[in-house]
Amino acid sequence: MEETTLITSEQHWVLWAILFTVGAFGLWAEKTKWGSKLSAVVISILGTFLLSNLYIIPTSAPAYDIVWSYLVPLAIPLLLFKANLKRIIKEAGPTLLAFVFGGIGTIIGTVLAFNLIPLGKHAWQLAAIFSSTYIGGSMNYVAAAEAVQLRSGDILAAGIAADNLVMAVYFLVLFALPSVKLLQKFYPNRRLEVNNIEDSSNDKLIEESNKLSLMDMAKALAIGFVVCAIGFALADLTGIKGTGILIITALVVIAATVFPKQMGEIKGADKIGTLLMQIFFAAIGASANIMVVLKFGPALFIFAALILTVHLFFLLLAGYIFKLDLAELVIASNANMGGPTTAAAMAVARKWKSLVIPAILCGTLGYAIATFIGVALGYWLK
Repeated sequence: MEETTLITSEQHWVLWAILFTVGAFGLWAEKTKWGSKLSAVVISILGTFLLSNLYIIPTSAPAYDIVWSYLVPLAIPLLLFKANLKRIIKEAGPTLLAFVFGGIGTIIGTVLAFNLIPLGKHAWQLAAIFSSTYIGGSMNYVAAAEAVQLRSGDILAAGIAADNLVMAVYFLVLFALPSVKLLQKFYPNRRLEVNNIEDSSNDKLIEESNKLSLMDMAKALAIGFVVCAIGFALADLTGIKGTGILIITALVVIAATVFPKQMGEIKGADKIGTLLMQIFFAAIGASANIMVVLKFGPALFIFAALILTVHLFFLLLAGYIFKLDLAELVIASNANMGGPTTAAAMAVARKWKSLVIPAILCGTLGYAIATFIGVALGYWLK
């Protein structure tokens, strides 16, 4: 039986207008005092979630399918233009080692959570998605969901709700950790020695990333479409569902590593990618049913919390054994969970200027590799 809503699934222009307006509103609201506490992602999901559960917009529509099939794959390469693996390995330093330990902790936590918390037939897919998210950040949530072919708006919305609630608590814990006197006794403190390093390179990096020209947008979109075209053509040859996203990721990372100067000079690709991701999250909110979200939410909250608890415990233990700085551990964990943006923001907020670039590099590496690791882990658990 077809649902009765004020706006039907065939009113394509109206639905596109709503998706983009809600996505734009989320980005604007994130800059406000109240919105910064929620994030653009959560605001966009909540916006369309309310509209669909008040029967204003439908929970399924061709417009949402286009978001999944075209906008998500296009966003992936745009977010990976700076994923130069050679630079990351060369310049990220001890933070990279901490980042690797964080990823291992996430894998152990996911295996443990998978075996302890029953999530039904979608358990292996959710394990793939959450492990990807907690190795590389929210971009990988989207990529992994597409790679394992989980397109249930209800379950994905419940997962995002659980993830955001757990992450809000976790970021508070991360921010507080370096100030815990007991922990300071067990870890070296190199921040005092390196904080006085000239940070003009960080300022230059941030300034350059804010520049956006018409030519750059044209190049970014052209490369993005070409990579997607090649990636899905190769995926069709394999005949294996979900491989398109993985091939696209591999292609753009190879391009960014082999042609770092040419790819790195294209400014603003990540901004276009971020906008497309916002539209995806708006589509997720639109396709979610409140009763299903409430049903799955609590179990997914416990699932996510257990993964993060094991991740942090393992990271702190490995950091102690290998004598890593507590600040490096915190930034690496943030890069695992939130990607380059939140990790760099934390480094700036804590005045760890020397860790801004390692934060961006490790977060970008997470974007590049987490989907592969998470999807492989999901299929292994299956």
